[in-house]
Amino acid sequence: MLGKKKQSRRPAGNFDTLISAKTSIKGDVFFSGGLHVDGKIHGKVVAEEGSNAVLRVSEVGEVEGDIVAPHVIVNGTVHGDVYAAEHLELASKASINGNVYYNLIEMAMGAAVNGSLVHQQEPRGLLGKQEGGVMSQQDRIEPEERINADVE
Repeated sequence: MLGKKKQSRRPAGNFDTLISAKTSIKGDVFFSGGLHVDGKIHGKVVAEEGSNAVLRVSEVGEVEGDIVAPHVIVNGTVHGDVYAAEHLELASKASINGNVYYNLIEMAMGAAVNGSLVHQQEPRGLLGKQEGGVMSQQDRIEPEERINADVE
């Protein structure tokens, strides 16, 4: 085992698109490939259905809206729900104000989630039936439909 390299669980991927720190977008963003966010997005961020897309929100990046992507890396701020069908990484400066739906999660010390963490293996629960890449309201999992797993 000493000579073997540890394989990364997340795709290294190239980031095709950069939203710079000096950029603010108002409206939904649909992407495939890799999207790196240093700026602000006021709207949903949705990966192309069936793609192996990667979204990375840097320490200075901010998203005000839901995120739907197979691979999500957050080290900035998200105000909305996060749906990561494959892998979610929350780095030490990550701050999520919303529910997190994931299949596999890595969470560093210092990362904060103000909402529920919901493990789901089935992509349908994460992405739902999509309408133009956006989850329909009837397919969303509402808090009252989840089992309360809080320890008292």
